[in-house]
Amino acid sequence: MPSSHADVATEHASRYLQQLCKHWAHKFPVEFDPTHGTIGLSLGRTTMDADASALHIAVSTDEAGSLERLESVVADHIKRFAFREELSFDWKRAPAA
Repeated sequence: MPSSHADVATEHASRYLQQLCKHWAHKFPVEFDPTHGTIGLSLGRTTMDADASALHIAVSTDEAGSLERLESVVADHIKRFAFREELSFDWKRAPAA
């Protein structure tokens, strides 16, 4: 299963995690609390963990061609919530199994 992860430095990780989960809860299966969230998007699965200094995001998909799109969709939505700060998403692909 193609996957990647990004560690996004921010003091507002929990806020962004919860905003993204609430945003998609009407459309996709979502589970979350202030420090952990999962979203079952049609493109694939997103898992997030928040701590005091970063939002840790992992995405996975059944189709290799969808991974870049999933990364982009997740990052773009979080950037909209974080318009007051400049976030950096440095996606690291997991080695193919």
